[in-house]
Amino acid sequence: MHFGTKDIQELQERKRANLINCISGYKSANLIATRSNDGFENVAVFNSVVHFGSNPPILGFILRPTTVARNTYDNIKENGFYTINHIHQGIFEEAHHTSAKYPKEISEFTKTNLKPEYKCDFFAPFVEGCKVQMALEFLEEYYIKANGTIMILGEIKHLFVEDTMIFDDGIVDLSKGKTACINGLEAYAFPNSIVRLGYQRPKE
Repeated sequence: MHFGTKDIQELQERKRANLINCISGYKSANLIATRSNDGFENVAVFNSVVHFGSNPPILGFILRPTTVARNTYDNIKENGFYTINHIHQGIFEEAHHTSAKYPKEISEFTKTNLKPEYKCDFFAPFVEGCKVQMALEFLEEYYIKANGTIMILGEIKHLFVEDTMIFDDGIVDLSKGKTACINGLEAYAFPNSIVRLGYQRPKE
């Protein structure tokens, strides 16, 4: 099928959103958890977490326009702390429900079977049972004029990875943790193997 600019613009809104969200390929599936200064916990599913550098260790993610309440954004700007937690096969349905819009005073933890976990004296909660958990501190943000979204960059301060998932050289086998990925907005997949091709150098 071929879609030109006009065809894309004329698609029904939900169909267009599904189509464009799928064509970028499989995306990471994460729960980002925060806490407000007055103690309200928030956790929400994100499919936009990406690597920005290893030294220092920086990850970024995209927030939709703040024309409506964005509790994750408000909490991060308030105190600068948040966690990123990999969604896995055992929690993906509960994790997906965190995409529902609750007011600040109602924590998604209370509306799902997900549990907050605090460690290392970090201000924001982790999600209990996730095989990969990261604590981050806000670095900077970039406003994207084209569509009003915001890119958030943060530095990893604590990293927890299940022992059986890590190779001696630092590679993490996400399939061993049954880590989920997202196709579009609401379809979940679970990679079941890893093929390593090694670091490549120019051929002589």
